[in-house]
Amino acid sequence: MGTGLNVWRVAADLIPAELIIRKRNGGSLAPSEWAAFFSAYARGEVAEYQVAALLMAIYFQGLSEDETRALTEVMIDSGERWSWDPGSPVGDKHSTGGVGDKVSLVLAPLAAACGVRVPMVSGRGLGHTAGTLDKMESIPNYRTALNKHDFDRLLREVGYGMGGQTGSFAPLDRELYALRDVTGTIESVPLITASIMSKKIAEGPDGLVLDVKWGNGAFMHTREEAEHLARNMIGTGRAFGVKTEAVLTDMESPLGRTVGHALELREAIAMLRGETTEERFSDVVVALTASLLVLTGVAGDESAARQRIAAALDGGDALERFRANVAAQEGDPRVVDDPSLLPGADRTRTLQAPRTAYLRELPARAVGLALIELGGGRRTKGETVDPRVGFEFPRSIGEQVERGEPWAIIHAAKESDADAAQATLESIVYWSDAPVNVAPVVTTRLTAD
Repeated sequence: MGTGLNVWRVAADLIPAELIIRKRNGGSLAPSEWAAFFSAYARGEVAEYQVAALLMAIYFQGLSEDETRALTEVMIDSGERWSWDPGSPVGDKHSTGGVGDKVSLVLAPLAAACGVRVPMVSGRGLGHTAGTLDKMESIPNYRTALNKHDFDRLLREVGYGMGGQTGSFAPLDRELYALRDVTGTIESVPLITASIMSKKIAEGPDGLVLDVKWGNGAFMHTREEAEHLARNMIGTGRAFGVKTEAVLTDMESPLGRTVGHALELREAIAMLRGETTEERFSDVVVALTASLLVLTGVAGDESAARQRIAAALDGGDALERFRANVAAQEGDPRVVDDPSLLPGADRTRTLQAPRTAYLRELPARAVGLALIELGGGRRTKGETVDPRVGFEFPRSIGEQVERGEPWAIIHAAKESDADAAQATLESIVYWSDAPVNVAPVVTTRLTAD
């Protein structure tokens, strides 16, 4: 643990159970008490069940802004905090998780092409949502086990890197998350805030943009819940000197036209290649990238940022950054020009519209759970995912589909899996004879002002 936890010696007379009781009863803990409690835990002087009790007290009683920041600092100080050589600004993006969310795969090379260095420490799938690392590892031999030295090289040579959380990077967060996962305390705004922001602040960015999703396919089900979480994270980021903004995005239906690791990677590469992409996917990528460019001072305003983004895509610089990154992280760069080199499923099955109608609803969460049933997600920690499987959706919500035209394509490892996936998709899709009003995917922008 880092030196930030050593204040336990200042408060050695504190009794862990007393802190738990105070929090349980709605009281507040001082920064030194948060540090004392978790320093003692690191030395084995506080039991895991006592930590679980404190987490449950937090779940029910919440934390003040000062307490959230104190807990975040304790998590940061439990491991490394990175800094970077002078040069172009450093920025990053975080998503709270969604279905079909392959935004990071495009945003990182795009931001790098526009002049922002991006040390993106990402995660794996969580629940019904898939993870960035799993998607990038669809590329043969792509290496995501990176240390600070690796990121230094990648930022210098390519402009961005994509790796996973190491054992020395906010290790307390990893332990607390494992406890939250088995004690029913995941859905706590201050705990989510401290977990996310400790890792992102430890990266040492100048600017951070947050994609806070809401809807049936997100962990925040309503826009109000998403805004509450976003404002907590913005305040925490700013308190640590990181310019932070948030974009609230709709996750009622899957983002883009694909769900599944290799399929989403193909769709991301297609956008980088300048091919026509699903509008909602493109809107989220551009909105988040533009916010990051303005936050880090690379662009003076959103209009200038969008012009730089268009130039990086149209000129091919973003695509070349992606190609260079794949090679630098020991993957096969040929996938950029030949996506058939990515893993492909043994079987595909096309679902046709039963009548001419508008695609009204396709619940994102149900699609994410269907991907898990195909083998493309994890039921238990450490389970292997199949990068080949998933879904393509040739039509978006609100589009009209003629009778007999394809509206979904299932990619499966075996016929029985395709049968089950077909039954699921046909049971959750809703059709409309009348035109459907589709709300913008980017619903709110939040700043610290």
